[in-house]
Formats: sequence, C-alpha cells, structure tokens
Amino acid sequence: MTGSAVARPIFRSLTVRVVLVLAPPLLLAVAWVGGLVWYAAAIPVPETDAAGRRADAIVVLTGGSERLRAGLELLERGLGGVLFISGVPAAVAPDDLWRALARAPSPAVAGRVELGHAAADTLGNAEETAAWVRRHGVRTVRLVTAAYHMRRALLEFRPLMPEVRLIPHPVYPPHVKQEEWWRFPGTASLLASEYSKYLVAWLRLNLGLSLRARAPATVESS
Repeated sequence: MTGSAVARPIFRSLTVRVVLVLAPPLLLAVAWVGGLVWYAAAIPVPETDAAGRRADAIVVLTGGSERLRAGLELLERGLGGVLFISGVPAAVAPDDLWRALARAPSPAVAGRVELGHAAADTLGNAEETAAWVRRHGVRTVRLVTAAYHMRRALLEFRPLMPEVRLIPHPVYPPHVKQEEWWRFPGTASLLASEYSKYLVAWLRLNLGLSLRARAPATVESS
C-alpha cells in the first residue's frame, strides 16, 4: 500500500473529528446571529390602541435622560396618577434629577414623583416595582424604558406582577440606530449585549433558576 493510500483514511478520520468538534459551536453561533437579527427586527413599538389610555402609574427604568423626560411628559399629560422612577442611585434626590434634565415637573405634578433606590439591574427593577405596586394597589402601569430594552424588561416584570396590566412605552434614544443597525458598531454592540442578556433571562425563567442570593428588593421612596 502506498503512502498516499494510507494517508487518505487518516485524513478522512481527521476531517470527521474536526467537523464533529467544530459543528456544535458553529451551529450555536449561527443560531445566536439569527436570534440577534430577529431581536433587532422585533424591537417593540408603542401600543397605538393604548397611546392615550391613562394608567394608574407610570414607571420609568433609569438608564437614560430620554426615559426620564418621557415619564415626566406622560405624567404632565395626565396619563398616569403617579410617576415611579426605579433604580435611582441612593445618593440622588429629585432635585438632582431635575438639574440633570435641565427641567423640573410642573408644580401640579411635582408631588406625584417617587424614587426607588433598591434596584441595580433589570430584575431588580422588576422586584422593586412589584413591591411598590403592591403597596399602592396599582393595577395598570405604563412602563417606560428604551425600545431595545423593553422586551427584556417585560420578560422580567410579567412573572412578578401577573395581575398588573403593563402598557409598554418604548423610548428611542437618538444614539441607537434603528435602520441598518449592523452598520453602526456602537448600536450593533449594544443590541448584541442586550440580546445576550435577554437569552440569559429567558433561560433562567424557563429553567426555574435563580441568580439571587438575597430576598426581593424592598422599596425606598423619596
């Protein structure tokens, strides 16, 4: 038997092993990319049938000035009885927020803004808000957060307050490009990170896992 004849079965065996080793991660990568494309294409839009519907409360998740401005505008338009801002750093008072926004709520609504200081992430936002809505007997919430973050926020919120109607109110930060997002490295990186976090949250909820080593957040209000 010639050397080339011996080499062919060895080469085929090596090729099969390489394929077997590389196929699973490649398939996972393809599935992840496909999921990212779906996630970016399915960024929520406002519910048109609920655009003018009043909710018991407006809840804003911190993370951008656009969200806070939107929450204040909704409160001043009378689309919620109270504005709850979840995830505010403990050292931040209402006046600090208004200075950062270069605006303050009108006197008519200034007393209807509450700050929550217990949340450090989206799950914490959901825990903090769930405690707050139970304390206040809230039945409907207009939820304000960035559009790219809304899907994960709803994923975390719904299991903790199934009796509460959530009205998504997505905000579209100008630095996050909606069209041809893959051409903008900043937006692509942001969406990839958010999609990965969404997958982790989805797996945790569907597998019944818990990443918490503490009790659900309580509400501190200002």
